[in-house]
Amino acid sequence: MARTLYVGNLPWSTTEDDLMQAFSQHAQVVSARIITDRETGRSRGFGFVEVGDEDAEKAVEALNGTNLGGRDIIVNEARPRQNQY
Repeated sequence: MARTLYVGNLPWSTTEDDLMQAFSQHAQVVSARIITDRETGRSRGFGFVEVGDEDAEKAVEALNGTNLGGRDIIVNEARPRQNQY
């Protein structure tokens, strides 16, 4: 099983590969994605990283508040998506 982590306060220039590299030092990374604006294609400043269950808490503790690309990132377990209706 994998758990999804929310990663916020990302620099606009951060790529999915950057996220995978940062997290792979602390966890088994399944996937990483940066959320982009539908109209402009520009990063919205946050993303999600899927990691193995056993590594999730370790990754949050190791990376929350650390510097990535000049900004202190926020890392915590993602909450389930809410219906928008």
